[in-house]
Amino acid sequence: MVPIHDEKLKYLEETANKIREKIIEMLLEAGSGHSAGPLGMADIFTAFYFHILKHDPKNPFWPDRDRLVLSNGHICPVLYATLAYAGYFPLEELYTLRKINSRLQGHPHRGSLPGVETTSGPLGSGLSQAIGMALAARMDRKKYRVYCLMSDGEHDEGNVWEAVMFAGKNKLSNLTVVMDRNNIQIDGFTENVMPLEPLREKYESFNWHVLEIDGHNMEELVFAVSEAEAIYEKPTLIIAHTIPGKGVSFMERDFTWHGKPPNKEEAKEALSELRTLGRRIKSEHE
Repeated sequence: MVPIHDEKLKYLEETANKIREKIIEMLLEAGSGHSAGPLGMADIFTAFYFHILKHDPKNPFWPDRDRLVLSNGHICPVLYATLAYAGYFPLEELYTLRKINSRLQGHPHRGSLPGVETTSGPLGSGLSQAIGMALAARMDRKKYRVYCLMSDGEHDEGNVWEAVMFAGKNKLSNLTVVMDRNNIQIDGFTENVMPLEPLREKYESFNWHVLEIDGHNMEELVFAVSEAEAIYEKPTLIIAHTIPGKGVSFMERDFTWHGKPPNKEEAKEALSELRTLGRRIKSEHE
């Protein structure tokens, strides 16, 4: 994979910030939805759709495309905003989030929107779906790769660990999981609700290659994905340490923003902060 040069990094950082702004606008218009997770994953989604994935917005069902499965479907505002900026559908449609008859429901629905690979809602099922795709690629001797984006909190689900064991046993080296390790879930901090650590050691015990990165450093993500491509004997987990609510000071690391949208005044403040951040990103690269 081609490393990120300075000009491309500037573009990616600016795009991620625009996606964060759009997430706030979408949630305000919808009056419902999740704030913290989508903001925290904007850098990762941007890096995937604008640098890592082999995909074609003009041909979303291209057979040789890489597959990206979103397991924790409630963070779909970041998926929708990224797909729109990538050219899968018009930006204006983002403001229909969660409205009646909209293609952009509160959890993604396969078949309703180009670029959405799976239907997701019940937590913990995305990894099994991704495993099915990875197995299909192997059986068909296809070279596309499968990426599954998961939350840390959904690792409370038993079916996640069944899937982890299955992928390790079958040495699915064409499968890479990126875990959003933001340490929150709807009821509080993960280690208070249901302790997850030691996550690295758990995955390694099931024959996974494990890497840990700063989830807001796109260069680290690209290097990690490149390393995963070079591992031939096992699947890879990338534990991406992120800040929930990233970019909006009063949302950052606050689990109460897991499942609620901003009101008008909160959105105004959030957008002001993000626009200031956007100007800073631009000046830092000049």
